[in-house]
Amino acid sequence: MKTSIATVSISGSLDAKLRAIAAAGFDGAEVFENDLLSSHLSAREIAALMNDLGLVCTMFQPFRDLEGLPDAQRARAFDRLERKFDVMEELGTDLLLVCSSCSPLAEGDRDRIIADLAEAGERAGRRGLRIGYEALAWGRHVNDHRDAWGLVRDVDHPAIGLVLDSFHSLARRIPSSSIGDIRPEKLFIVQVADAPLLDMDYLGWSRHFRAMPGQGDFPLDDWAGAIRKIGYEGYWSLEIFNDRFRAGSASSVAVDGYRSLRILEGGISKPSGVATGMPPAIAPLGVEFIEFAASPDEAEELEPMLRPLGFRPVARHRSKDVTRWQQGAINIVVNCEPEGLAHSFDSVHGASVCAIGVAVDNVEDALARADSLHIPRFEQAVAPGEWPIPSVRGVGGSLVYFVDGATREAMWAHEFPHALEEEGDAALLGEIDHIAQTMQYEEFLSWLLFYVGLFEVRKTPQLEIADPMGLVQSQAVETPGRRMRITLNGSLAAQSLSSRFIQNYFGAGVQHIAFSTTDVFGVAEASQAAGLPRLAIPRNYYDDLEARWDLDPALIERMAALDILYDRDGEAEYFQFYSRAFARRVFFEIVERRGYEGYGAVNAPIRLAAQARHKPEFLD
Repeated sequence: MKTSIATVSISGSLDAKLRAIAAAGFDGAEVFENDLLSSHLSAREIAALMNDLGLVCTMFQPFRDLEGLPDAQRARAFDRLERKFDVMEELGTDLLLVCSSCSPLAEGDRDRIIADLAEAGERAGRRGLRIGYEALAWGRHVNDHRDAWGLVRDVDHPAIGLVLDSFHSLARRIPSSSIGDIRPEKLFIVQVADAPLLDMDYLGWSRHFRAMPGQGDFPLDDWAGAIRKIGYEGYWSLEIFNDRFRAGSASSVAVDGYRSLRILEGGISKPSGVATGMPPAIAPLGVEFIEFAASPDEAEELEPMLRPLGFRPVARHRSKDVTRWQQGAINIVVNCEPEGLAHSFDSVHGASVCAIGVAVDNVEDALARADSLHIPRFEQAVAPGEWPIPSVRGVGGSLVYFVDGATREAMWAHEFPHALEEEGDAALLGEIDHIAQTMQYEEFLSWLLFYVGLFEVRKTPQLEIADPMGLVQSQAVETPGRRMRITLNGSLAAQSLSSRFIQNYFGAGVQHIAFSTTDVFGVAEASQAAGLPRLAIPRNYYDDLEARWDLDPALIERMAALDILYDRDGEAEYFQFYSRAFARRVFFEIVERRGYEGYGAVNAPIRLAAQARHKPEFLD
């Protein structure tokens, strides 16, 4: 795949954008006219910089309102066109994007439009240049790529071709099968954007909500497959308008852009069949462990949270101050080492989750997948005799370890040979149900792309959850069989629980961990008797439950006594309760699913309000 990105997609000055684009690994860049107009460098200097950076100027864009104008305005438009040809020659590109006209003066007469495009082609051809014609979704007379292709086909000029933009086609739900009619030599460039499915005007949707492939809801696999099928071999170029990206780091957005095109190349939700040299997305066998970084004193404070839930410290590391807490299939590692990443993590964030261990079938393939997506590995010294567990950087500087599923039992036996306590008589909990990570609102789509690209996951629909102090955006990614579930949360509201967590935590990270059980009432009673500090739920909630659901009053009273929340989807039921926050950062959730596949989102505002009443536990 030949990769490109429009400079409008990222923030900063034009020269800074180009440096970030080159560093991310792109082959080329479209130069957006406003970026050039505001640059302190001339077009020739930009061309020289791109050459030094190894970037091709894939296109200059956009040129607006060319075709169908009355004679006086038409003459002016063609004068403008000649001036843009001059700029193109200085930039060193031969391709200009011409958008379908939005001018209220433009006429829809097809013969007139064809004549205008033919003249534009003649003028461009005399100078060795080309024009790519694009149907804007909000174009006045041409707003469908099928109509744009019909015009290009009938103009039949070597300097006039088509630009396909996924947003303009998929926002209008134009069947991708229609791409099969396009001749590949007349498709001059392909522009790519994803987006959430929204019910709003096309212009506002395009200008504010475009996203990288994999971050939205468009059926891009089918669209890209149709383009490959006709034999297109040109550039795939991102054109993203998004307020979050423009507020973010140019380098990180550029890396996400490159990563998203590699994901699209291999297939976002289904394999593309393209030989990319990149291993397929990782299908985790499950979450093998969660690692907490903590000082010795903080580790003592964590113990009263773990023991009431049935965890026991079963073994100590062979050479480090690291303890394995276990209950059935759930492993929690508490790392109190005075050196290394965990110590640094604790110094910055306080006691918190510094790593997640994911069991995989093939560690080398997992690392190769990460490498191809420019996800950085993390390496630190491994002491003689220690079991090496490779890892990559994850949310907030934490780690994602890849554990070999075939040798994980041997790993535990080797690394933790010093036995401490026996496991409890009967496990209260089953497995890690899901992990909730909170991040800056501006980072949300970036981390969504991280999981979509690295792992074989599906996305749940985005939700807006009402916090007493503002809205929280939430979305989950789930692997096949739901062996690993991650929920992502971010908020623009400065006083929401999510934002307070980030302020107190100094960055993104794991805010809560949910454990599954088949007996939520038994766990609640046992943990209450053992002294677990539990989140109190107001009586009003249970009065509403009785009115909303036809539940046995005795069941509601039992739930109220144990602060258990409830949701239902058809006949499927969901029971959940929460601990108070440990170290003002991390809390635990216990869930019982009776055929229910969601996350109890309807109860999130109740939980958030209850936690808001304990606001000091999330603040210094």
